Amino acid sequence: MRRDTFLKSLAALAAAGALPNVAWANANLKMMIPANPGGGWDSTGRALGEALREAKSADSVTFENKGGAAGAIGLAQFYNANKGDPNALMVMGAVMLGGIITGKPPVSITQLTPIARLTTEYNVFVLPANSPFKTMKDVVEQLKKDPGSVKWGGGSRGSTEHIAAAQIAQSVGVPASKINYVPFRGGGEAVAAILGGNVTIGGSGFSEFQQYIEAGKMQAVGITSGQRVKGIDVPTLKEQGIGVEIGNWRGVFGAAGLTPAQRDELTARVVKATKSKAWQDALVKNNWTPALLTGKAFDEFVDRDFSSLRATMVRAGMA
Repeated sequence: MRRDTFLKSLAALAAAGALPNVAWANANLKMMIPANPGGGWDSTGRALGEALREAKSADSVTFENKGGAAGAIGLAQFYNANKGDPNALMVMGAVMLGGIITGKPPVSITQLTPIARLTTEYNVFVLPANSPFKTMKDVVEQLKKDPGSVKWGGGSRGSTEHIAAAQIAQSVGVPASKINYVPFRGGGEAVAAILGGNVTIGGSGFSEFQQYIEAGKMQAVGITSGQRVKGIDVPTLKEQGIGVEIGNWRGVFGAAGLTPAQRDELTARVVKATKSKAWQDALVKNNWTPALLTGKAFDEFVDRDFSSLRATMVRAGMA
């Protein structure tokens, strides 16, 4: 059987959950995390790295964090340094698409090789424990009175929490252009700003705030899902009369210039890792919803999401 035919069959088996125990050549994978430590991309990349090792999809995985500009700085470095390298992966997701739309960086995600969507997660908005506000209603009331006095903290410009904040404003009759949004290069910086009271309200994935919510250091006041998420006792924005629903998915891309056979093999390695106990444990620990998608279906999903996000951001005056 020709090698390319074999690898295509292997990827199909992997996607169907019937991946055989194949003895791959040794692989020392490199993982670019285009954000500072402590955020959703960081935890996703490191969890996937552990799963790749446990599943014997890789002998080793090394990590590099390069935050800034919704991932655009790390994206450019990954593109320039890894062309044609079948052992390189980069974490990305909806946040990066939003950043590309707003920032128009010189390198676009479309120049890389799509590998897999992994998870989806909804944004949770939180208040510091000592906030004078106690509910999302309190925040909205202040937003209506003086939009600039409410500082929204979150990921880079164009992130899903930035889009959600703009949509919240619009839904309560405040122009999106008037929101005072403070972007941070990584989840750790955003957490520090919220705990320090340097922003009024913060938004990110639940997993990034969970330990602080459980410790009573933050109060969760709204989640961007359409209905309550199992295991997360936070009211939806819709429950509170705010018509906003938006999800945040995360995945991985490979280097530019991979051959179809190289893409198939790298995809199969990642899919095998998602069957591991390490990955399943990470899903539970972080309240991530599994959303595995590969191949042509993933290509088409990214194209659709690009278009949908662009339309949303244009309506919100962000693009």
